[in-house]
Amino acid sequence: MLANKTALVTGSTSGIGLGIAKALARQGANIVLNGFGDAEAPKAEIAALGVKVAYHGADMSKPAEIEDMMKFAAAQFGQVDILVNNAGIQHVARVEDFPVEKWDAIIAINLSSAFHATRLALPAMRAANWGRIINVASVHGLVASAEKSAYVAAKHGVVGLTKVTALENATTGVTCNAICPGWVLTPLVQKQVDAKAAALGISNEDAKKQLLGEKEPSMQFTTPEELGELAVFFCSPAGANVRGVAWNMDGGWTAQ
Repeated sequence: MLANKTALVTGSTSGIGLGIAKALARQGANIVLNGFGDAEAPKAEIAALGVKVAYHGADMSKPAEIEDMMKFAAAQFGQVDILVNNAGIQHVARVEDFPVEKWDAIIAINLSSAFHATRLALPAMRAANWGRIINVASVHGLVASAEKSAYVAAKHGVVGLTKVTALENATTGVTCNAICPGWVLTPLVQKQVDAKAAALGISNEDAKKQLLGEKEPSMQFTTPEELGELAVFFCSPAGANVRGVAWNMDGGWTAQ
């Protein structure tokens, strides 16, 4: 379905980003990966799906590096047809104790990077009259949890940016939507599980159950594969008039 399209997925060397990249690659899209850590293993996973793959290590807190990444993607594959803004970091603390540098970093990487990548991708998408911008927000773009002020503020901002981008392009073939996952067992969430297990002196499995039980009625983690299939839907003909939605895949979290 996505043959001859190019998808750039930020924060895609592991977790949700890699899951979405693989789902798009299975539909034939060439992939530009981005993220920290080892890039060779995820590159090999994507290449094994029979598409072209490239990697750019842009620091998503730096606008100049994001610009370089977008130019790199265009040089490699012509243009970015599908932009998935997924890069994100987390820090947990009460508002009065929240380190200012952590606030600034979370807003830069979780929110501002989506703005910068979007503004740079839009001209080519509008010229082609086809584009898909998919922002990976969070259930925390819809509701809040204590001690996550920067993350919640950033993800609410991502949902707002999604709506504005969708409205500004509503009469074109360019759509913008947000995915709002609940708990996904990424390295980021595994750290929270480990911390809970250590703090309470319980097993990792019991810590997972407790984490899910606090928020997610299904008692199941959402998977990167499920989120990838939702991204594929947004890119399909069936998603052509889905515009500006914040689609929660959260096991009933926000239904409560």
